[in-house]
Amino acid sequence: MGRLVPAVTRALDILELFLDGDGTLSAPDIVRKLQLPRTTVHELVTTLAARSYIVPLPGQPGRYRLGVRPYQLGSRYAEQLDLAAEGQQVARSVAETCDETVHVAILEDTDVIYIAKVDSTHAVRMVSAAGRRLPAHCTSVGKMLLASLPEQELAARIPDGAELTAMTPNSITDPAALREALAGIRQLGIAVESRESNPDVSCVAAPVRDRAGQVVAALSISVPMIRWSDERRAELAELAVKGATELSERLGHRSMG
Repeated sequence: MGRLVPAVTRALDILELFLDGDGTLSAPDIVRKLQLPRTTVHELVTTLAARSYIVPLPGQPGRYRLGVRPYQLGSRYAEQLDLAAEGQQVARSVAETCDETVHVAILEDTDVIYIAKVDSTHAVRMVSAAGRRLPAHCTSVGKMLLASLPEQELAARIPDGAELTAMTPNSITDPAALREALAGIRQLGIAVESRESNPDVSCVAAPVRDRAGQVVAALSISVPMIRWSDERRAELAELAVKGATELSERLGHRSMG
């Protein structure tokens, strides 16, 4: 790995300061936050402004906000993103950590479609495939995605009188019971499915967000019941959240936590 260039590092440090607070900064703010000499900050700010990375704030002399150039770079990066490809990479990393099957899925109407999958190396594992479609209410990824919908949209997709297909005896078939389950998922931030789509498998899922903060997918970890326990569930829930957060960051989402 080559040597880092101090001046470039400092310029990037300045740009990253604009991610916090109200998105505006003055030269004294930068001096205080980065503990850099005033002359150095002045030169860097002048250079960044000349290249349209930052621009003076109208009506507030000496204060700056981000310019158009970071937006152009971010837009080009976003154009190159592929949720399925990014999801497959993250799913592989999660699967290597826990050695269980990992899925990434999106919501289409009242079904989920799996867009990425990585198997465990165990002899007993999930039989599934990317591209498969399942009823959302029977899966952890589906319940996570349904829980993320606005109430009005959820009611339109699954009205009170809807008939919900049962995949196993444990599947939720009553819309009222489903809404109660989704309310709990919203509070916890994770979804758990216990033998609802497969009588021998349980799953835990976490939401994946895009750069606007919208839930666009969910990442799940599926485990045969012979390896499932309360302790294992808690461990995998934490890992699912970590994986979903990484995928969200790859999509441009910035966590406020």
